[in-house]
Amino acid sequence: LGWAGTPGANNVSPTLHHSLTPVFLSFCPLFLFRGDLEVFYPELGDVGCTYIPKCNQYRKRISKEWHSPKIAYPQADKKYVLIMVDPDAPNRANPKYRFWRHWVVIDIKPHPLCFLCPDYGRPTPPSQSGYHRYQFRLYEQPAHEAISLSPEEKASLGSWPLERFVEQFRLGSPVASTQFLTQHHTPEPRNPPPSQKSSRDFLS
Repeated sequence: LGWAGTPGANNVSPTLHHSLTPVFLSFCPLFLFRGDLEVFYPELGDVGCTYIPKCNQYRKRISKEWHSPKIAYPQADKKYVLIMVDPDAPNRANPKYRFWRHWVVIDIKPHPLCFLCPDYGRPTPPSQSGYHRYQFRLYEQPAHEAISLSPEEKASLGSWPLERFVEQFRLGSPVASTQFLTQHHTPEPRNPPPSQKSSRDFLS
């Protein structure tokens, strides 16, 4: 995977980096074994292992304005499946709609990257639901495997049996993965960012 043009440091808002806390900085060591998957949104740059800050209306813009992010995976040399899900729907305390499907891209070749792919569902955490994790999982697509969503799945985004899809098409474990956190763009009083307990919690 790659993309035309590398995002420069001058295009990344310093607000994102200034907003990081030790809780979120601790995300990155957990993901080192998951590869170097990068997720780029306008002005924010790579949002992997971070949360979306409330300054500059970034939470509103990522939910209502920006289209699909640009994805980079430097080690890419095969065909891949990319999945974006929210495991915290409708909230982390009661994730009865896990996994909420936001994006599935199939037959991704190393070059060029499909960075304006259709059927992208923006991250839209409900009001008063706290922080949501938005996870990106990159799988190696098995050779000669015809992968597709069912007609019912294509009809709408929503709660989705991710594990069944992975098992059905023999995708195995992700070769790379990352996530970012955000919450509804309206202020939510006294709602501190959640902590991560283990790498298992990342993929739960």
